[in-house]
Amino acid sequence: MAAFERGAAPRAWSVGALLLAVSDALQARLGAVAVRGELSGFTRAASGHCYFTLKDSEGNAAALRCAMFRRAASLLDFMPADGQQVELRGRITVYEPRGELQCVVESLQRLGAGSLYELFLRLKARLEAAGLFDAARKRPLPAHPRTLGVVTSLGAAALHDVLTAIARRAPQVRVIVYPSLVQGPEAPAQLARAIALAGERDEVDALIVCRGGGSLEDLWAFNDEQVVRAIAASPLPVVCGVGHETDTTLAELAADLRAPTPTAAAELATPVRAEELARLQALQDRLQRAAHRRLDMQDQRLDRIALQMGRPARLLAREAARLDTLARRRTGALGAGVERASHTLALLAPRLALAAQARCHRQDETLARLALRLQAADPHQVLARGYAWLTDGAGRPVTQAAGLQPGTRLGAQWADGRAEVSVLGVQLGPAGADAPLHDGPTGASAAPAPVRRRTRKPAPPA
Repeated sequence: MAAFERGAAPRAWSVGALLLAVSDALQARLGAVAVRGELSGFTRAASGHCYFTLKDSEGNAAALRCAMFRRAASLLDFMPADGQQVELRGRITVYEPRGELQCVVESLQRLGAGSLYELFLRLKARLEAAGLFDAARKRPLPAHPRTLGVVTSLGAAALHDVLTAIARRAPQVRVIVYPSLVQGPEAPAQLARAIALAGERDEVDALIVCRGGGSLEDLWAFNDEQVVRAIAASPLPVVCGVGHETDTTLAELAADLRAPTPTAAAELATPVRAEELARLQALQDRLQRAAHRRLDMQDQRLDRIALQMGRPARLLAREAARLDTLARRRTGALGAGVERASHTLALLAPRLALAAQARCHRQDETLARLALRLQAADPHQVLARGYAWLTDGAGRPVTQAAGLQPGTRLGAQWADGRAEVSVLGVQLGPAGADAPLHDGPTGASAAPAPVRRRTRKPAPPA
């Protein structure tokens, strides 16, 4: 100040000297500090040092870059992760290579999950209960896609990685990019609109939703509910690769396939062209070998047929010998058959004669029995025993006395002749009963047939 008042030129600081002076002033003014906040972007380098950003846990847009060297990191009693609420103790310095304010952490204690991480867990539980993460709804990616869609920012490094991987693995696959913001308050709506547009246009076989790595806040657009529901409702199979391998978003859980990185998403969605060509070549080789084997077999068959056709005399001689053998067998079979038949006939002839004689004897006995029965049924034999056969004037047999009237003319047939008789009276009742004769009908209905009746010879004319 004295120099300015005297009009002397002010002292010019070098950048390093100024940053060192600021760092010394901060350390002298603040000393060791204790700060509470939310972890974000936590990484552990191969050297063992840890780097992260401490976000304001009260929702203010404030962040502090922090570095924890290997010695202090080895004393941690928990595994730091994004979203955790922590309290650190350290020194505020200036990182000279970048001119950034940072805190060199000497100790770190966990206080609880951060508000943003708690929101992530609540939203995850609600969407999981709605079935958006169910394994049963996951669809397989097409094995040989012709066209792939990519939803990401046109200026993102993830798009370059995806296009490079596809061009390297499957240059024949077309790529259609559906541009969208991947970070910021407008990103969720644009992402959901791009995913829905790809499904409506239906011009790709599968969809890749991706972006590069970042903190939990940077990747929060892929935890938005409308983005998750858009992925779940997409008619296209979706593979999602957001951030690094350790990053997990709700969009990845809702996708049909989760990829650890955008490059891995492109690799999962496309087959390796060289491997597919090698598989096709192997199939072609197998087909050619099979065709050659078949042709060789047919060539051998043709050779055998040609050899057989080249010696027709041998074939004819073999067939002639076969015919002679069959002829001899036939002649022998016929002779043996005739001899067996002759022997059988010689045995059957006496049996046939005896059977015929017995049959004739049985038939004679049967005829005699029938003749006796026929003779017994002869009406002349009955008349010879003293019976008479009576008929009326119409020649009908009279089998009942009922209905006869005195004076009725009847015809009587005996064994030795016939006579015309007249009924003098009718006696009804059992044959031989001593009942008076009546001169008219009595109304009785019983009369035996045939009956032996007494007849009276007519008187000679005067």
